[in-house]
Amino acid sequence: MSTVLDQIVDRTRARLREEPIEVEDLRRAAMDRAAERTHFAFRAALARDAINVIAEIKAASPSAGAIVPNPDVETIAADYARGGAAAISIVTEPEFFRGDTSWIQRARKASGLPVVMKDFVVEPSQIMRGIAAGADAILLLASLLDARRLADFIGLLEAYGCDALVEVHDEAELDRAVQAGARIIGVNNRDLRSFHVDLATSERLGALMPPDAIRVAESGIRTRADVERLGAAGFHAFLVGESLLRQSDRAAAVEALR
Repeated sequence: MSTVLDQIVDRTRARLREEPIEVEDLRRAAMDRAAERTHFAFRAALARDAINVIAEIKAASPSAGAIVPNPDVETIAADYARGGAAAISIVTEPEFFRGDTSWIQRARKASGLPVVMKDFVVEPSQIMRGIAAGADAILLLASLLDARRLADFIGLLEAYGCDALVEVHDEAELDRAVQAGARIIGVNNRDLRSFHVDLATSERLGALMPPDAIRVAESGIRTRADVERLGAAGFHAFLVGESLLRQSDRAAAVEALR
């Protein structure tokens, strides 16, 4: 029986088959963006000795349904920056999450913060489109990519001065991320197959990470107590989405986490 993750990946592959790829145009656009951008800005933002919140913008999700339909990207991004966010996450998957790659540059301009693109990346063309759209970093799911593919995608991103946020859910995926040379490793506390959330996932996997890896805790983070709990496990970057998006004062919500 297929899971929601399987369905998303199947639709992603089908969409990629339907979309024309102009390789040279993508390469030129990516090079132009790389020339405009501070290289590895996402990594630098998360390496600060602080509680670094990666505040997310997404319209919907399979687990939560509609969250912020047709979000005012500029206003939300500016609110996040005002609250002291270190970076912004943009979910760009168009069908299940109702995202759009155009939000990346809009969020960067409105906030002045580095932006990580979150999608279900299975092909290099998605990386090139993300870079061309202005992403400072792109999420790579270790659940979808073997160590060699991960290493290739990390290398492609770094060639353009971009970072990879490699997301893991269990020990096998963490091993792949480490083998691939991931510098930034995110632990998603939500199992993307069952959608069960458990902060103990970050605690368990954080203890196994290389000491020089930048550690990002993702999903299920709602309160300052959650941040303190995961901070005690060695995390100092926290990707938070739905709980911020549902607040009336998003700047204050970010500040409260920090």
